[in-house]
Amino acid sequence: MIEIDVKQEDKVTIVELHGRLDSEGARKVRDALMPIAEAGSRVLLDMSGVGYMSSAGLRVLLMFYRKVDETAGAIVMTGLHPRIRDVMEMTGFLDFFSTSETREEALQALKS
Repeated sequence: MIEIDVKQEDKVTIVELHGRLDSEGARKVRDALMPIAEAGSRVLLDMSGVGYMSSAGLRVLLMFYRKVDETAGAIVMTGLHPRIRDVMEMTGFLDFFSTSETREEALQALKS
């Protein structure tokens, strides 16, 4: 089960994910993220509450990245657990996403 919290801070949309990003959670995340991908959207994706991510979760994040990228938006991920970071690095997913060690750094990157 995954929980999704979405809020605005200045012109940045902050999405916090909590739980397992598996095939069931991926559908829920897709339904929450896709409407956010508007022209020029700036999204902070806080993954600190995600301890597990399946290939379905990776696929949803890639779909979201592509939609934001084609509308000249930006995404910065923060809070990646080491295991998830390793999987994303090995599969080349970190080539698509900007990452930040802290939420504050991610906010600064998106505001500049």
